[in-house]
Amino acid sequence: MSKKSFEEALESLEQITKDLENGDLSLEKSLKKFDEGIKLAELCNQKLEEAQQKVDLLLKKDGKLINVPFIASNTSSDEESI
Repeated sequence: MSKKSFEEALESLEQITKDLENGDLSLEKSLKKFDEGIKLAELCNQKLEEAQQKVDLLLKKDGKLINVPFIASNTSSDEESI
């Protein structure tokens, strides 16, 4: 599932939401859809957090725009949230 783009994951999540809201699924199918939706929501959240970190890195350094490669484990103490 992690190979899905943000847009693909969001579209799948929206479809699952519609399916669940419709109420025509059995309990078992509803639970499977719900579980898949949770995983998709986590994937979307992860991709949004990665994008936010990239934006934060681009906007750092004395108000000057700089391009700093993003490393997921980069958590130095001098990086503050914007």
